[in-house]
Amino acid sequence: FSADRAGLVLGEGGAALVLESYEHARQRGARIYAELAGYGASCDHHHLAQPLAAGQARALQAALNNAELTSDELDYVNAHGTGTIEGDPVEIEALRAVFGAHAESVAVSSTKSMLGHMLGATGAVEALITVLALARQQVPPTAHLERIDPACAGVRHVAGTGEALPLRAALTSSFAFGGSNAVLAFRRHATTPDQANSHLARPCARSHQPNWRGRGVHPGLTSTATQW
Repeated sequence: FSADRAGLVLGEGGAALVLESYEHARQRGARIYAELAGYGASCDHHHLAQPLAAGQARALQAALNNAELTSDELDYVNAHGTGTIEGDPVEIEALRAVFGAHAESVAVSSTKSMLGHMLGATGAVEALITVLALARQQVPPTAHLERIDPACAGVRHVAGTGEALPLRAALTSSFAFGGSNAVLAFRRHATTPDQANSHLARPCARSHQPNWRGRGVHPGLTSTATQW
């Protein structure tokens, strides 16, 4: 998102996350870091390497719909943010299209600025970072972002250092070659059984996405991660 960006930097890494039903996690006494609330996917059929804002927006909106979240309930986006000349403005265009006036209130950062692009491992690593951001109420920054490209303006960039913010829900985006777009929606884990159980009574959202949420099942995400 920097006016001085010159392309992506490759990195290496990995992450593992354990996904289980809320009831199962409670029964075994697991520490629950967040709820996997929904997901969205799209395929542009547009170009092998050129991103398309409309296709990314479809995946973002589908994730919100599947998670039964409105755009103003979303507080953070862990962006795909590769640092490419073409890709970054397109991603911001997609975020503005989905969030409208609320886009300027949504915290956005790219952790690739610190870790590089790990290709196949990136989605898992950035999902883990998003989960920890919700658990710790701390947004990681886009490092080295000193001058925002005017084409990437219109959202709340978290630059330089992280920020402590009240986070209710967050998205993490992965936009691949060929226009294959995937977005995960996470919700902060309820701190009391009453809060958690109140969500179980809500009907599943109707969506073109397959409904993987079984009746009476509260998806919970747990991890053995320590500090980051």
